[in-house]
Amino acid sequence: MEVSVLNINGQETGRTVTLNDSIFGIEPNDHVIYLDVKQYLANQRQGTAKAKERSEITGSTRKLIRQKGGGGARRGDIKSPVLRGGGRVFGPKPRDYGFKLNKKVKLLARKSALTYKAQENAIVVVEDFDIEAPKTKEFVNISKNLKVDGKKVLLLLPDVKKNIYLSARNLQKAEVMTASNLNTYKVLNADVLVVTENSLKLIDETLIK
Repeated sequence: MEVSVLNINGQETGRTVTLNDSIFGIEPNDHVIYLDVKQYLANQRQGTAKAKERSEITGSTRKLIRQKGGGGARRGDIKSPVLRGGGRVFGPKPRDYGFKLNKKVKLLARKSALTYKAQENAIVVVEDFDIEAPKTKEFVNISKNLKVDGKKVLLLLPDVKKNIYLSARNLQKAEVMTASNLNTYKVLNADVLVVTENSLKLIDETLIK
């Protein structure tokens, strides 16, 4: 699949790049996409929820009423879970929600996500660029020139460019990341991928094993 290379003014440069069929033209696997996205979201969870159980509540251990003859249910101390202010039964404890996924599964998931974007014609290739000073307005103008303003945009760069990152940071629908850190969730969450030429080469090197 061939895609025209644009400059930051949205004009065609006269060059084209070929998207690698082994990455952008495979048979997508929905199940591995589900697993990879599930793992990503699980890793975002803090897992710090905690409720005090009976043994952790401050209170007397004195038995409140006698065992028999009171006409009611048996009752122990004031920390009983059936009483107000008592401990909680089977409450949440701090835990790690993460789980393991094989590298080949994650690799296939990223390829499948990129294939879907290619099928939707949601990939824009631009020549490598940088911004002289961090200005949100300049990033907005570039988005307008590329006709991606108003959409969720994921810009992939070959390396860290601080000025571009700072220029996009205030925009709710724009995100900048390096191609080496590409993940399935970010690809699917974006409406359109804006990829620089060198980023495509890096994606090829990363995803072709």
